[in-house]
Amino acid sequence: MTADSPAGESPSRGKRADAQRNRETVLAAAAEVFVTSGVDAPIRQIATRAGVGMGTIYRHFPTRADLVTAVYRHQIEACAEAGPNLLASADSPLDALREWIDLFVDFLVTKHGLADALQSDDDRFAALHDYFLDRLLPVCAELLDAAVKAGLIRPGTQPYELMRGIGNLCIGRDNDPRYDPRRLIALLLQGLRQPHAS
Repeated sequence: MTADSPAGESPSRGKRADAQRNRETVLAAAAEVFVTSGVDAPIRQIATRAGVGMGTIYRHFPTRADLVTAVYRHQIEACAEAGPNLLASADSPLDALREWIDLFVDFLVTKHGLADALQSDDDRFAALHDYFLDRLLPVCAELLDAAVKAGLIRPGTQPYELMRGIGNLCIGRDNDPRYDPRRLIALLLQGLRQPHAS
């Protein structure tokens, strides 16, 4: 143990923990900046929001594509991890499904510019769509199955269909302030419910 490291923590472990905190801070700041300014926002703006130097960003993410990919993956992971947590804590599986869909909609409507970036020719973006489906389809399936088993929604809804339908309802939200996809998504969920479910 050294004088300037916490008890029981080696200096290298402390540096790794600091580096991980910095990385998480940069990802959160970049996600916020991308919402307001798009994925082409100046790196300096992200560094300012994160409270770190630009060198810190480039050390973790040498290119903009690396940063965009990391933000996208980070948001997918947050959405994926939320599903089981909601299922464990919500009043019912239907409430868990509703809350998860709300998070999923937040993810879809706030990723300004990410969709365009994903359609670029950059190989780093090519696997993200598959990653998105690989991580989120099982979570959606688990929530749907739990709600069906509880007798709260009708059986037969496929997770891919539901996620694709929600995604389609979110199209156009960015350029039409009169359109709120959440209202139509609520109607969609209403249609899934068993007649007796509250």
